[in-house]
Parts: sequence; C-alpha cells; structure tokens
Amino acid sequence: MGQKQPTIKSPRGTSSLVLAREREVAKTAAINALLIRPIAVLPAKVGDPIRPFALGLWSEVRLLLKPDVSVSALRKALATYVHARSYQVAVARPGSMRHDINGEPVEPVSDADRLDALKKYESFKARNGSSAEASVSSLAASASKRDAISALLLRRKDAPR
Repeated sequence: MGQKQPTIKSPRGTSSLVLAREREVAKTAAINALLIRPIAVLPAKVGDPIRPFALGLWSEVRLLLKPDVSVSALRKALATYVHARSYQVAVARPGSMRHDINGEPVEPVSDADRLDALKKYESFKARNGSSAEASVSSLAASASKRDAISALLLRRKDAPR
C-alpha cells in the first residue's frame, strides 16, 4: 500500500486568483523601485492578481537591477514578497500557473510546490493562532494577577489596625 498524503485544507476557498491588497502593492512597488523598469508579473494596483513566478525568474529580474542598487537588496525585497502569506496562497491554489517576467502564464505549479505552499500557509495559521492564544492567556493571567493583588489590598485595607 502507498503512503497516505497529508490532508491540508486549501486556503481561501477554491477561486484560482488571489488579489493584491495594499500591503502586496507596497512590496511590489519597493521591488520595482530597485529596477530600471517595472516587471509585469507583479501586481501594480490593489485588485491585480498575485501570480506565482516562473522557475528561474530571478536571473531575468537581476538583469534589470539599477546600477547603484545591491543584489542583496533586491534579493531581500523579492524574498519578502514571495514568502508572504498571499503569495503562498496564490501558489497553493488548485490550477495555479507560474508566470514569466511579462506576466504571461508558462507552466502549472507542480504538485510538490503546491503542497509546500500549503504547508507554509498552515504554518502561518498555526503561528498566528498560537500567538493569539498566548496573548489571550497572558491577558487572562495578568487579569487574575491584578484581581489577586486587588483582593489582597482590599483585605489589608479592611483589616483592623
């Protein structure tokens, strides 16, 4: 018998497009500011689709780097974009396609890449859930600590001297 594949729920429904919000547009504007010309694969405005990059796109984008900008600055800006939740959701969507520098679809996202993106998405959810739970429990702990101190002070105040 074959090994059972892990079950991971597809993020944000079944639509094939993930649309850019202000934060994604800000990231893409930062990337394009480092280049001699904007690249069409990136969303230019709110509501534009987020498109998974074609494999090997880095070598084409690097050629467009402004002469006074370091390669590491471009690498960091691109990493911020491609490791973001919305980009991972776009990669994880069933039927998603990879796009060239001009924004044209070139090939489907592989099942392995899709599964990897789903795992990253799940880790985003787990991280956000655990931090929310931690902050809720710390608030509860501080509230109970505050109540305990208040009760102690009230008892001391009411006690005869």
